[in-house]
Formats: sequence, structure tokens, C-alpha cells
Amino acid sequence: MSKVIEIKELSKSFGEVKAVQGISFCVERGSLFAFLGVNGAGKSTTISMICGQLKRDGGEIFIDGKTMHDDPEGIKRKLGVVYQGSVLDKPLTVKENLEYRGALYGIFGEELENRIDELCRLLDMSDILRRPYGKLSGGQRRKADIARAIIHKPRILILDEPTTGLDPQTRKKVWEVISYLQKNEELTVFLTTHYMEEAADADRVVIIDKGTIVAEGTPIELKNRFTGDFITLYGKTEEEIAELELPYEVVPDGFRIKVDNTAEATKLIKEHSHLFTDYEILKGKMDDVFLAATGRKLDNETEEKGEKKGGRGR
Repeated sequence: MSKVIEIKELSKSFGEVKAVQGISFCVERGSLFAFLGVNGAGKSTTISMICGQLKRDGGEIFIDGKTMHDDPEGIKRKLGVVYQGSVLDKPLTVKENLEYRGALYGIFGEELENRIDELCRLLDMSDILRRPYGKLSGGQRRKADIARAIIHKPRILILDEPTTGLDPQTRKKVWEVISYLQKNEELTVFLTTHYMEEAADADRVVIIDKGTIVAEGTPIELKNRFTGDFITLYGKTEEEIAELELPYEVVPDGFRIKVDNTAEATKLIKEHSHLFTDYEILKGKMDDVFLAATGRKLDNETEEKGEKKGGRGR
């Protein structure tokens, strides 16, 4: 794949606050790219500079090999953006909003009607087309937001927290549409999200913290680098687990042990085969990666895991 977005030493400050500090990364054409960070990490500032809405202090941004200075209108036509907050006019109907958006890109008449019909089928939103945007539910608004962003068939879709607050059914529908567009319209997706399972499906992940990149790679590369494997044993007593002389966590119906890698897990199982009669091995999750890379949880929520540490290896 070729590079569709290339960021080189990008920086931006607001007074004494260094929002983005010389970051560099690339996004491959047709890929799903996840850009992760807590609020204030520099994500939105970076996106605003990519979209040409905010002037950079230093560095370069290339979209399809060109900068905003080279071809501002051409680049903007290649971008579609779904923001966290609404940018549609609440008094207007969904169709009126889409017609207005289409007109901005020179799409009129039969071509516009066909595109709106296509989006209604794709997003299953025919029933809300003539309703005022301001009277829609959160999930319905998100469908309209996505339709607005892709009405001109952009090559790059920037999704800033696209599924936050949505019910599971609507979240599933949103991702079905995104996957369809990637496969059928060769769309590149640039994603920020608080849902780590969405980031786990990305082709590449960049984690930004305090304006700098602290981790970058594929999900499996990051899991191998920042976490380990977890073995969960079932049907054993705590006294039996203590034989392993390793730290463990009490989990529903069993005990969980962290090991550095799969090779260590295999060695442990062979050496204590009498204990490993009912078990499973899983790699760490993207939540674990983010916590290890930044020292913070992405969702800022405290999980109540009921953990209990034990064993002589503690």
C-alpha cells in the first residue's frame, strides 16, 4: 500500500502549552488507522491541522503527496470528517442538510438525488430523511453525520469518536458501513476512539500522550511489546495456584496469571501439567497496551475487577 497521509515533525503550541510536539507518522491507503490518546493529548489539534482548519507551527502534512499550500481545494475534497459534536443545522431536515452539503461540492440534481438515495440504503436512514436533524436520537444523528461526511465520496474519512454514546446495535451498523466503504470505495479511515475493541481491529495504531507519540505499531506488535499473555485456570483452589509461585488475580470461576510471552506460557504448562487441566491463554488487550504506554486508562473510567494479588512471587 502507498502512503495517503504523511506527517513530518508536526508541531503546534498555544502560548506556553505545547499541544503537538514534532510528531511524525504515516497512514497507508485503504487502511484503518487508529489515533489514540486521552483528552488533551493532541488528537483534535492534529486532526484540525490535517484538515487545514488550524495553522501548524512547524512540520509538514502531505495528503496524497501534496500539501494544503499546493492544492487546498483538491485536498479538502479528498477528506470527509465526522466530528464528535454536531455540525449539521438542527432546524433543517436531514435531506436539506445533505442537499446543502452536496451543493458545496458541486453535486446537484439527479446526481445528488441518486447519492442521497444510495446513502439512505447504506445507512438505513430513509425513515429520518425528512425529519429535522435537531429532533433525531443520538444514533440517528450519527447516521446523518456520516452521510454528510461521505456525500462527496472522499478518499479519506476522519472519524473523531464516531460511536461514543451509541447503543450496541447502532455501533454495529456504523462499523458495517465503514467496512463496506473501505472495501467498495477504497476508503482510508482515520479513527480516534475510546473503545479499545475498535482500535484492536485497526491496521496500525499510534498512541499520543502530551503531544508526543509514545507508541506505534500494529495491534499485535503493541500487545507483544507492552503486555504479555494471560493464562486463566479453572477448577483449581487458591492453594493449588499458589504452587506456581507467581502473582495471580482472582477472576470469575478461576485465577489469572500473567506471563511475558507464549513461550513462557508453554514452558509453565509443561512444568506443571497437573494444574493445567482446564485453562485458556489470551494475549493482553489494547486497554492494557494503552495503560502501559501512558500510565492512564483511555476511557478515564475505573474498572472494578475485584483483583486479589497472591502467591509467593508477589
